[in-house]
Amino acid sequence: MSQKNKILEHLKSGQTITPKQAYLWFGCLRLGARIYDFRKMGYDIKDISHEKYSEYKMELK
Repeated sequence: MSQKNKILEHLKSGQTITPKQAYLWFGCLRLGARIYDFRKMGYDIKDISHEKYSEYKMELK
């Protein structure tokens, strides 16, 4: 399974993800780029801004 698909499945399971988690769990250095790709594919992904980083969550229907 590709890095992109692993991140997508993680988000589809209702969990959040941060850039640090994406790097540690999936080896992804550019989570923002993956989130951008998912949004262009039509997924509703919200960002939760923290002081020093963002956290992402998929809005499940």
